[in-house]
Amino acid sequence: MAVKEAVVRARVDKKLKHDSETILRRLGISQTEAIRMFFSQVVLRKGLPFAVSLPSEDNDDLLLPRAKRQAAIDAIDASRARLGLSR
Repeated sequence: MAVKEAVVRARVDKKLKHDSETILRRLGISQTEAIRMFFSQVVLRKGLPFAVSLPSEDNDDLLLPRAKRQAAIDAIDASRARLGLSR
C-alpha cells in the first residue's frame, strides 16, 4: 500500500530561509527532512517541541542585568560570525 503524502507550503522571510538552509546543509538535513522531524515531534509531544510564552510585564528581559544580556547577545553574534551567518 502506497503512502499518501501531502504538500506543505509556507511563506518565510528570505533571510530566514537562507540562514536555515545553511545550517541544515551543514547538518546534512534537507528542509523537507527538518519539517518532517518538526511535525513528528509535534505529534509525539502533542504540542510544540519547545516552550512558547509571552514575556511577563513585571520582569525585565531574560531577568538579567543589561550587561549580562549584552554579553549573551555578543556571544550569539560571535557564534553566528564563526558559522558564516549574517544577522
